[in-house]
Amino acid sequence: MNGAQNNGIHGNGINGNFMNGNGVHHVSVRTHMNVNPAKLKSQRQRWNVKPSEMSKKTLNPIRAIVDGMKLTPNPEKPMIALSIGDPTVFGNLPTDDTVLEAVKEAIDSQKYNGYAPSVGYQKSREAVANFYSCPEAPLEGKDVILTSGCSQAIELAISVLCNPGDNILVPRPGFSLYKTLAVSMGIQVKHYNLLPEKSWEIDLQHLESLIDDKTACMIVNNPSNPCGSVFTKEHQHKILSVASRNCIPILADEIYGDMIFPGCDFHPLAPLSSDVPILSCGGLAKRWLVPGWRMGWILIHDRNDILGTGIREGLVKLSQRILGPCTVVQGALESILNDTPPEFYQGTISFLKSNSEICYSELSTVPGLNPVMPSGAMYIMVGIEMEHFPDFENDVEFTERLVTEQSVFCLPATAFEYPTFFRIVVTVPEELMIEACIRIREFCARHYRPRSQDSHELDQ
Repeated sequence: MNGAQNNGIHGNGINGNFMNGNGVHHVSVRTHMNVNPAKLKSQRQRWNVKPSEMSKKTLNPIRAIVDGMKLTPNPEKPMIALSIGDPTVFGNLPTDDTVLEAVKEAIDSQKYNGYAPSVGYQKSREAVANFYSCPEAPLEGKDVILTSGCSQAIELAISVLCNPGDNILVPRPGFSLYKTLAVSMGIQVKHYNLLPEKSWEIDLQHLESLIDDKTACMIVNNPSNPCGSVFTKEHQHKILSVASRNCIPILADEIYGDMIFPGCDFHPLAPLSSDVPILSCGGLAKRWLVPGWRMGWILIHDRNDILGTGIREGLVKLSQRILGPCTVVQGALESILNDTPPEFYQGTISFLKSNSEICYSELSTVPGLNPVMPSGAMYIMVGIEMEHFPDFENDVEFTERLVTEQSVFCLPATAFEYPTFFRIVVTVPEELMIEACIRIREFCARHYRPRSQDSHELDQ
C-alpha cells in the first residue's frame, strides 16, 4: 500500500469514512447523490482490443516481399542463401579474439551488471568520441549517444528531427528500415534516385527537386546498402551544397564506414561540412562482425550550434524510452575500439573484395545480367534485363524461381524500391560464392530469350 493509501486518501477525492493517520475523522463527500449507480459504470459492455495505428502502419518491405514468395528449394541442391545481411551466418567471418576478450573481461569485472545512463556510460561515450574525432570534426563524450544497434540510432535521429506530416528524403535503392520507421511515425518518405551508371551516385537534381517546406532531413547512406557503393569526396561536397542551400540537416548512415576495398577511400560526411549539421549513425555490427551485440551510436556534429540544445535534449529524452544498449558491451567498448588489430579489418575487407570480384567477373559475362561492381560494404547489385526473361514478370518472380530451380536465394531489389535488380550478399565462403554464380549462370541460360531484333542481327 502506498503512502497516499496509508493516509486514507484514494484517487482524487475522499471516499468512504475513515480515520487518517492523525486520528482525524473524515466523512465521505458524494457529489452525485441522485445518479443511478448503473450509469456510473463503464459503457463498454464487451471486449474490443485493437492494435494501435502505429503498429498497423509499421511494415518491413523485405519481410512483406519474402513472406509472400513461394520459396521451395530444389531438393537435389543444397540451399545457398545470398539474401541475409548478417556476416556471421556462415561462420567463416568470426570477430577478432581481442573483441571477445574485451567482453569477457567486462563480464568478469562485475562492474556492468546494472543500469547505465540511458545515453551510455560517460567513459564509453568518450571512447567512441576519441575514436572518431578529427580536427575537421572534433567530438567529445557529450556529442555521443549510445544506442541499441545502428537501427535504434537511425530511429532516434528520425524521431528527434521529424514530426508527423513532415517528410524525409531517402535513397532509392535504399535500406528499407528508413521507410519502415518513418511511415509508422506519420512521416512521409520521398525517394531520391541513385544512378547505377555512375556507380550509384545521387541524382542531385532529383534530390533537390523533392525538397519543400515540410522536409525535415535527408538520409545519406555511405557506403551503401544495398549497392556497396562509396561516394567520392567531390560528390559528397555537392550533396552538402544541396543541404546547405536548403537548410536541411543530414542523417548520415555510416554503419559500413571503413569497410572499403583497397584503392577506394571513405570520407565521413561530417569533416567535409562547414555548416550543415549532421547526425552520423554507426555501430559495431558490421566492421567488428558482431551485429547481435546491438551496440550503435549517434555522433552529433553541430559546430555552428544550429541544432541548439533542443535536439541534444530531445535525443536524451528519447533514449530514456529503453534505457540504452547492453552495459556489458559498453564496458568492453573502449578496448574493442582501441585494441582490435588492423590485420583483422584488413582480412575482412580483403575477403569481401575477393568475393565481390568473383561475383562481378562471373555474372558480368552472363547474358541478360548487369552487375555493378561495388567499392565496399558487403553487397553487389545485379541488374536484370527483364525483356530477355519473358518467363518472369518482375524481379520477385525471377528470384523466386531461382530458389525453386537452383536453391540460390538472392533478395529482389523491389525490397529496396528498385525493381529489375537483385542484391547479393558477398559474405559467404568463397566456394559457395563460386557455386552460386555457376547456378545463376545455368538458370539464366535456361530462361534467356534474345529479342527478335537481336536474333536478326546475329543472323546477319
